[in-house]
Amino acid sequence: MHRPCAWRGSPLAADDRLLLRDRLASVVREAGALALQTFRGQLVSWTKGASSPVSEADIAVDALLRERLLNIRDAGWLSEETEDDPARLRRDEVWVVDPIDGTRAYLAGSPEWVIAAALVCAGRPVVAALYAPVSDELFLSVAGGGATVNGTRIAASSGDQLAGATFSGAKRRLDSLAAIEPGIATVPRVPSLALRLARVATGAIDGTFTAPNSRDWDLAAADLLVHEAGGRITTLTGQSLIYNRPDPVHGALVAVGRARHARLLGLIRDRLSEFA
Repeated sequence: MHRPCAWRGSPLAADDRLLLRDRLASVVREAGALALQTFRGQLVSWTKGASSPVSEADIAVDALLRERLLNIRDAGWLSEETEDDPARLRRDEVWVVDPIDGTRAYLAGSPEWVIAAALVCAGRPVVAALYAPVSDELFLSVAGGGATVNGTRIAASSGDQLAGATFSGAKRRLDSLAAIEPGIATVPRVPSLALRLARVATGAIDGTFTAPNSRDWDLAAADLLVHEAGGRITTLTGQSLIYNRPDPVHGALVAVGRARHARLLGLIRDRLSEFA
C-alpha cells in the first residue's frame, strides 16, 4: 500500500508542485523539439506486440525524458517505451510517461500527437504536462491548482444536457449513444488519446469514450488535466482511475464535463456492453 504523498499537508506543498510544473514544462518542450527534428522525415520504425508502432523517435524522446525527469525528482518510472520495472510498485512517486502519444499520427505526418508526462503520487497524478509540438500547445496541470494551455486557464464544458453535446470516439460507441440520445453531435476522433482528452479539458469537445486496453501512460497526464479543468475521467460505472498498479491496463472509460457525468452514466447504465 502506498503511503500518503510527502507534500500533502506541508506548508510548502503548493510551491513544490508549481516548481515541478515549471520544470516539467521545460522538459516536455525540449522533448517536443527533439521529436520535431525527425517529424515528416526518414525514420526507422517497427511494430511491437500485435500491431503497436514504435519508431526511433519514440526511443530517443523516452531516453531524454528519463534522464531529465529523474534528475528533477527521483521517483519510479513507467513509460510506454521502457521495459517495466516492478521496483516502481515500491515507490510512492512514479513518473508516468508516453514519449509520443499518437505514434501512428507522427509516422503519418499528422500533427495530432503529444508528449505526455505526469508525476503520480499514491496512485494519482499530481503534476502533469502534455505538449503538442506541431501546434505549440502546452497543457499544464497541478493537483488543486487548475489547468492551463499556454498559460491560459481552461475549463471543460459546464452544461448538463446531452442533447447538442459533442462527442468523439469510436463509431460503434457513438452510434450506441446516439441511439439513446439522438441529439448528440459527433466529431472526428483525434488519434492521440491524450490529446483527445485534452480537447475535453478545453471544452473543444464535450466528451469522449475510450476503448478498453488504454495504459497508464496514455491517461495519467490527461486525467489530471481534465480533473483540474472541471471534468471527470472514470470507468463506465463511475470509478476514478488508480495508477501505478501491477497491471497498468484500463477498461473502457468515459471523459466528460462534471455536470454531464452523472447524467451520462445514468443513461448508459443498462447498456454497458455496448460501450465496453
